[in-house]
Amino acid sequence: MAQTYHTTVGSRRYRFSGLAELMAKATPPRSGDRLAGVMAESAEERVVAQMVLAELPLTTFLNDALIPYEQDEITRLIIDDHDAEAFAPLKHLTVGDFRNWLLSDHATREALAAARPGITPEMAAAVSKLMRNQDLMLVAKKCHVTTAFRNTIGLPGRLSTRLQPNHPTDDVTGIAASILDGLLYGSGDAVIGINPATDNVAQSIKLMRLMDDVIQKYEIPTQSCVLTHVTNTLEAIEQGASVDLVFQSIGGTEATNRSFGFDLSTLAEAEAAAQTLNRGTVGRNVMYFETGQGSSLSADAHHGLDQQTCEARAYAVARKFNPLLVNTVVGFIGPEYLYDGKEITRAGLEDHFCGKLLGVPMGCDVCYTNHANADQNDMDNLLTLLGVAGCNFVMGIPGSDDIMLNYQTTSFHDALYARRVLGLKAAPEFEQWLAKMQIFQDVSTHRLNDQLPAAFANSLRHLPKGSD
Repeated sequence: MAQTYHTTVGSRRYRFSGLAELMAKATPPRSGDRLAGVMAESAEERVVAQMVLAELPLTTFLNDALIPYEQDEITRLIIDDHDAEAFAPLKHLTVGDFRNWLLSDHATREALAAARPGITPEMAAAVSKLMRNQDLMLVAKKCHVTTAFRNTIGLPGRLSTRLQPNHPTDDVTGIAASILDGLLYGSGDAVIGINPATDNVAQSIKLMRLMDDVIQKYEIPTQSCVLTHVTNTLEAIEQGASVDLVFQSIGGTEATNRSFGFDLSTLAEAEAAAQTLNRGTVGRNVMYFETGQGSSLSADAHHGLDQQTCEARAYAVARKFNPLLVNTVVGFIGPEYLYDGKEITRAGLEDHFCGKLLGVPMGCDVCYTNHANADQNDMDNLLTLLGVAGCNFVMGIPGSDDIMLNYQTTSFHDALYARRVLGLKAAPEFEQWLAKMQIFQDVSTHRLNDQLPAAFANSLRHLPKGSD
């Protein structure tokens, strides 16, 4: 029988039927949990649940699986990979004590790195539910997660960008124009990554070839990725395609991932295949994962868990495969899951905190759909907060408007704003390239060159006559 949790406040007795209900009721409000019927019925019940959760020993999460070990390979991954030695210094703590330790000066960068293998996603999710936004930012700022392929991402004082040149018809000229636009704003050091409008192997290979040609021609220290299904990328590798990174959207339950058409063995096969290509120059992190609160609920695969806890469990999948990049596409699924700017902001800070605490190289697609109760000012706020919190990377899209996926996110100039106002830089290898190409007059102040760099100008002069 599942453990029950209860307490009395005044004359009222509160009872939570299990750990999953306690976690859900302690979660800050969001529309997805309301839709799932797991949200606290009142602010009072939420605070009581947080009080009970704060007194819970961290060891509870090792002994009371939210999804049974026998039923879910993500649970098995979490339990089997748990490092008891790394957990030992934290073993005596409650969730509330854990929060206090994380916020203390004792939780140094080195101490947090040493503790990572002993922290489970459920522990990270639980402690996040007790934190204010500033707490999430302060702890995340102390968690440094660095990865590398053709450049080094996640170093302190750096903010990288994914250059996302999507096109509704995969038009090569349109994509190339967006790539040029992004590079001229200093975007693209995290990855040049395309969501294909036509998602098949042949089209993916065509787009891979386009990006590889650009990277090789201009000797750009970055990597490319076509965000197609992992099985398509495996087939592309078998056909000799120029694959840098392997992409897959992931979730926090086995059922979620099966609804996406893969399991952990598929990711292991893909990582091994990408490693054989030896395309990295300064590192060997070859995977790129995207996540988002609400994916398990939308797939009817959440097992009664709140969506933020499901999201944190996805980071166990991510860290298993040593990715170069992971980002939460925070407002993409829609207002049914995160209703407004306030909920999107909270979710973005939670996801970044949990990912970094678990050792995941976390970025964020700061975004919303057009039917959400949010606007670009909300995105400006979240972008700035994530920059303060040490986010590894954000998106860069022409005009903030993805004309293929039909959602609003951050633009090339938004990323440039964040670097300027917060004093952040691009990845070091990419920064050197920006200076060499004379894209920036001054890389330290991000002052753009007022003329088209010679290398790009020369290429444009040699376009066939009549080209648009």
